[in-house]
Amino acid sequence: MYQSPTSSATLEQAEDLLRDINDLYTSDSMTLDRPQTGHIRFRGQFLCDLSSCYDELRGRFERHGFTPFVREEQNGISLVAAPIVFDPPDSKWIINLVLVIATILSTLFVGTLSEFAAQGLEGIPGLDDLWLGIPYCLSLMTILGAHELGHYFAARYHKVPVTLPYFIPLPVPPIGTLGAFIRLKAPVKNKRALLDVGAAGPLAGLLFAIPILLYGLAISPVEPLPDGGYTLEGNSVLYALAKIAVKGQMLPNGTEDVFLSQVAWAGWVGLLVTGLNLIPVGQLDGGHIAYALFGKRARLFFWPVIVTMIALVVITQTFMWGFWALLLFILGRYYAEPLDDITPLDGRRRVLAITSLVLFLLVFVPIPLRIVAS
Repeated sequence: MYQSPTSSATLEQAEDLLRDINDLYTSDSMTLDRPQTGHIRFRGQFLCDLSSCYDELRGRFERHGFTPFVREEQNGISLVAAPIVFDPPDSKWIINLVLVIATILSTLFVGTLSEFAAQGLEGIPGLDDLWLGIPYCLSLMTILGAHELGHYFAARYHKVPVTLPYFIPLPVPPIGTLGAFIRLKAPVKNKRALLDVGAAGPLAGLLFAIPILLYGLAISPVEPLPDGGYTLEGNSVLYALAKIAVKGQMLPNGTEDVFLSQVAWAGWVGLLVTGLNLIPVGQLDGGHIAYALFGKRARLFFWPVIVTMIALVVITQTFMWGFWALLLFILGRYYAEPLDDITPLDGRRRVLAITSLVLFLLVFVPIPLRIVAS
């Protein structure tokens, strides 16, 4: 990323820009050093369809050391020339490789622990035992990998510089990872690109998570609930429907439950991760989707989400939501605003955005895990 010195913008710079874009934009007025030092704010009219000509506009701005931001303000639409050109350095892929190998090992370990418990084995698994966790590791890494590569390829399609996925290992039960993420290294072009990048991950992840879950449930036995203490995974709407579809009944039913295979557990975790990512605030996937659909009004979701998290702590005694409430209170105020903030979603993307938010309601788990005492 290159940024010009914070010196004041000059009339000559403004006039040079206007001459270079006179077939794309006509200006009625301009203001130097607004909204910040070194910026130039133009007010006028676009002579082209902004969704089609923004790339050309941006290329011409960058020749002068600026990037165009299009914003809707009280007095109309402003075209702001910011003294910055986004040219981020290449990512250090070796870090991504080390993290993905570490996450494979951590999910292998957790999967092996699960298999030890299922077989009644005691002790800590050794390296020669890790193959026992392959079903869990392969299933979960497939879901997480599809999710992150969905983001990655959508970003590349829209020519947004982006890192490779960063996987986060956590070699302790019950999941073995804190998920994965990619980082945008520059703003997206418009709300259409933001929607595509935000929704591509959850949709790609679900494309694999649902069949993995269904297969895993098919090979998982339904057995009487144990007399001793045990941990019960929570039902989302989609997970409950999957169990009804595969097992023909609502589970748990008070006396029986499905005892999840490694593959089924990976599918459940995939739904959990998707639900968390689709929470419609901040830099989460759901926040990108909400901003693309509602614009600045997406910020209205912030306090209802925080209050809901706190209510879940009180009602369900699920203290994980307290951590999420704190995390979102700190980070959930910031949204990925696109360079062109006025081009609306087209009809197809509007349906996609609404569908993605409905999916959030279907996969969100109010009580992810509950310990049932003996």
